[in-house]
Amino acid sequence: MNASTASAVERRLHPFTPLRRAWVPIGGTAGVIVQQGERAQEWARDAAEGLGSGLGFLVLLAVLGAAGLYGFLSWRFTYYAVTSSELRIRTGLLFRRTAHIRLDRLQAVDVTRPLLARIAGVAKLKLDVIGTDDKDELAFLSEKDAVALRAELLARAAGFAPEEAAGLGEAPVRELLRLPVRQLVWSLLLSMGVWAALLGGIAAPAVVFWLSSSLWAAVVTLVPILGAVWGRSLGRFLTEYDWTVAESPDGLRLDHGLADRAHETVPPGRVQSVRIVEPLLWRRRDWVRVELAVAGSKNDVLVPVASREAAYGVLGRVLPGVDLGGPAGLDFSPSPRAGARWAVPVWWKGYGLAVTPEVFAARRGRLCRVTEIVPHAKVQSVRVGQGPWARVWGLADVHLDTGANTVVTARLRDASEAAAVLCAQAARSRTARAVARPDRWMT
Repeated sequence: MNASTASAVERRLHPFTPLRRAWVPIGGTAGVIVQQGERAQEWARDAAEGLGSGLGFLVLLAVLGAAGLYGFLSWRFTYYAVTSSELRIRTGLLFRRTAHIRLDRLQAVDVTRPLLARIAGVAKLKLDVIGTDDKDELAFLSEKDAVALRAELLARAAGFAPEEAAGLGEAPVRELLRLPVRQLVWSLLLSMGVWAALLGGIAAPAVVFWLSSSLWAAVVTLVPILGAVWGRSLGRFLTEYDWTVAESPDGLRLDHGLADRAHETVPPGRVQSVRIVEPLLWRRRDWVRVELAVAGSKNDVLVPVASREAAYGVLGRVLPGVDLGGPAGLDFSPSPRAGARWAVPVWWKGYGLAVTPEVFAARRGRLCRVTEIVPHAKVQSVRVGQGPWARVWGLADVHLDTGANTVVTARLRDASEAAAVLCAQAARSRTARAVARPDRWMT
């Protein structure tokens, strides 16, 4: 049997998988009991009086048995196989489903390790594929098998023969940046969004209770606000803990997480736009946050917080040939004072536009400054928009559409300037696409 045939042999997931899948029906049952709490107590009391006190125990055993059987059967009828051109995932007991994932369409292969999975020594493999919104996944594999399969898939996607791909192993990495815990904590404390959510969480329930005299209404108001506070503070801390950016032939690798550890990849050449965020209280320390828009991927954060120099160093790997911090960096021209100050009072000073031979950049915001950067080769279309209020002051907006379904807008430009930018940007994008290198793994 040759290597190509052997690699197509169907394999099962880790035996830990049935335990994980059994929690789906168990969680659903628990949710119903919680939602129908008083009625469930009445059912249990009536059943106990009529059929004996052991009925509840038997029902619980039946639910656990059914959940265990569901987990086992779902694992038993799930297979995956790697062929010379695709990854096949076959699932389903009554309704069969086979996913054919072409290796040349792979965007990223991420390894994630939730807390319980790390304890059990297993990992989840998530696959980003061009043209799909949802990730296919293999949950769970042993950590060793997950890392080996990821390396093999990336090597196959790069064009290596099956015999070579299986023996290449993980590509070498070089660390570029590691986020200190102290800096992460300070960045959260200096984020206005955290304090705004916290103050809202205190004030809103108090106002609702004062107006309605209903404790239940105040609690209902508090719950979603607590969720927002969690997401902006402790949730971000758990997610962005020990954030590491490393460089490898298959792209930039991101490792992060305290409870759940994630290993993600920013595919080479697939970054459509970059967003540099500078909150007001961070600017005194010269800290920035770097976010990405990647075609076919949901990995949207490159650097949670770092000094400007360190962040620009990492961005140099994402945008080759672009020197953001040097003397030839971005030189923003402000919006015209004559019309912009009346169209958007006060805030007009936050808007700016910069164009270099490599990128188009637009800036907005005064309290929280956001700079969006698009390589010319990634621009899908360019257009000019002008509303009735902007026409009064002779202004227009320039919109650039990218391949990641994002729009970068340079607002409040002079109408004649916007028309000139439209023609020049269309020419720059056409030329840049003609000379751009093809997106390819490990090249």
